[in-house]
Amino acid sequence: MPQVSVPQKGSAVQTPYYLIDKSRLLPNLEKIDKLRKASGVKCLLALKCFATWSVFDFMANYMDGSTSSSLYEVRLGHEKFPGETHAYSVAYADHEIAQVLAFSDKIIFNSIGQLTKFSQASQGHVRGLRVNPGVSTSEFDLADPARPFSRLGEHDPAVIEAVADQISGLMFHNNCENDSFERFDEMLTLIEDRFGEVIHKMDWISLGGGIHFTGDGYPLDRLAERLKAFGLAFGVQVYLEPGEAAITGAATLEVTVLDTMFNGKNLAIVDSSIEAHMLDLLIYREPAKVAPNKGEHQWMICGKSCLAGDIFGEFRFDAPLKAGDRVSFQDAAGYTMVKKNWFNGVKMPSIAIRELDGTIRLVRDFDYEDFAAALS
Repeated sequence: MPQVSVPQKGSAVQTPYYLIDKSRLLPNLEKIDKLRKASGVKCLLALKCFATWSVFDFMANYMDGSTSSSLYEVRLGHEKFPGETHAYSVAYADHEIAQVLAFSDKIIFNSIGQLTKFSQASQGHVRGLRVNPGVSTSEFDLADPARPFSRLGEHDPAVIEAVADQISGLMFHNNCENDSFERFDEMLTLIEDRFGEVIHKMDWISLGGGIHFTGDGYPLDRLAERLKAFGLAFGVQVYLEPGEAAITGAATLEVTVLDTMFNGKNLAIVDSSIEAHMLDLLIYREPAKVAPNKGEHQWMICGKSCLAGDIFGEFRFDAPLKAGDRVSFQDAAGYTMVKKNWFNGVKMPSIAIRELDGTIRLVRDFDYEDFAAALS
C-alpha cells in the first residue's frame, strides 16, 4: 500500500491500528547503543518479540543484527535487518536446513542430536549450541525455559564439553522479564561456575534476551562492567538478544468505542479484540494498559469478538465513555504484533509509524483479501 502522511493526531487513519512512535522507540535504542559501546557486547533484535520490519532500518543504527526462532524469521532478518543474522530453532526440519544456513551467519542448535544430524550440512558454518543452566527468572511456568523436563537446550556440562570441538559458541537464555541486575549477576555467576570450563573453549557466548536494562532506573553502567568482565575473563564475544528491552513503550493500539452498555458495570465495546490483537495478554491473563488510568469513571473495555472473555481490562477515565471515543492501549509492540490473528474475521489493525517530526505514516493496511488468503 502507498505510504501516506497524516496529521500528528492520526485522525485520518482508520482504527484499529498499531502506532509505532519513533520518539518513544529512540530512548530504548540509545540505551542499547550505550551498553554496546561501554561493554563491547553485540545486541541482536529478537524477532520472536518484534518483527515489524518497517522500522528495522531505524533500529539497525543502534543494533548489530537480528536473531530468530524459525526459518521465516531468519529469512526476514537476513533480508530486512542489516548486520549479523543468527538462526536458532527448537528443531530444524530436513527441508529447512539448507535455507536456514543460506540466510544466517551463525546457526545455533537446540540439542546435540540436531547438531549431529546436521553436522555435514553445516560443515564450515559458524555453529553454536543452546545450553539450559537450570534456573530462570520467569514467573510463568508457560514461559519458563528452565521448567521441569524442559526441551530448551542441553544441560549437562560434561556432555556439552564432549562436542565442544564441533561448535564455537553457546547460547544461554534464562532471563525473562528480569529487571533486577542483582538477579542477573547471580545467574551469570552460576553459569560461570557450572559451565566455565567449556565457555573457555568458545569464541562467542549469547546470553539471550529478557534483561530489562532499558527500564527506568536500571544500573546500566553496572551491567556494562559485568558483561565486559565476563567477556574478558573467558575471551569471548558476548551477544545479547533484546526483544522487549528494545521496543517497550514504543507502540500503542489505537481503537474506537463502538457501543456502550451497563450490566452491573459500565461496558465499552471497541473495534478491536484482545484475542486477535493483544493475544499475549490473554494467554498470561494480564490486562492491557491505558494511561493515565485516572478519573472518577470506571469502565470495562471489551473486544468485539464473540469470545465471552474478550476483555482488555477495567480502567478509569475523566468522563463517561461514549461511541466514537478513542482509546489508546499502551505497550502494544512486544509479543503483540507478532501474534495478531484473524479470529472471528475481526479486521486486523493497520500499522502506522509516527516519525520523529510528528507526522504519521501508514505503512500497512489489511483487508478482506488478506483475511481470505490466510486460509484456503
